[in-house]
Amino acid sequence: MRVLVACEFSGIVRDAFVALGHDAWSCDIRETERPGNHMRCDVLSVFNDGWDLMIAHPPCTHLSVSGAKHFAAKRADGRQQSAIEFFMQMINANVPRIAVENPVCIMSSRYRKPDQIIQPWQFGHGETKATCLWLKNLPKLTPTNIVEGREARIHKMPPGPERERERSRTYIGVAAAMAEQWNFN
Repeated sequence: MRVLVACEFSGIVRDAFVALGHDAWSCDIRETERPGNHMRCDVLSVFNDGWDLMIAHPPCTHLSVSGAKHFAAKRADGRQQSAIEFFMQMINANVPRIAVENPVCIMSSRYRKPDQIIQPWQFGHGETKATCLWLKNLPKLTPTNIVEGREARIHKMPPGPERERERSRTYIGVAAAMAEQWNFN
């Protein structure tokens, strides 16, 4: 399967699919953290390259309800509208199977409610981080390893230069579930 992991710099989801033998590529305007198949470019330029599956992680900075106190300014200067349009380009891409992930955000009202909300603790990680999935021609993920512990480490991260990068990484257990359950060979 040809898999595009849009807006991923970590390589975590890409590598989960590569481990199962897929031709998987991450794409981001940033360099990848892990060596592997990575395109450093605007993902919109590679949408029509014959992908079978796209898992998209559009930036949530201007969409997430955790930043609601800044929404007025983001609406006024166009940042929020640009983020909405980019999200919609992901969901409407000409790819047969699509998953778009984001935290709890305004897309639930601006587009539609997500098909599923998952937590890391459902996939082997004792943390909370509600992650919404909007799905096109994909089944909901089935939890693989429900664990005790509900630490809110991501939510409690202090401001700093690495905060956005740390908060945006997909958990390895979630990536493995995507690769195993969205495997259509």
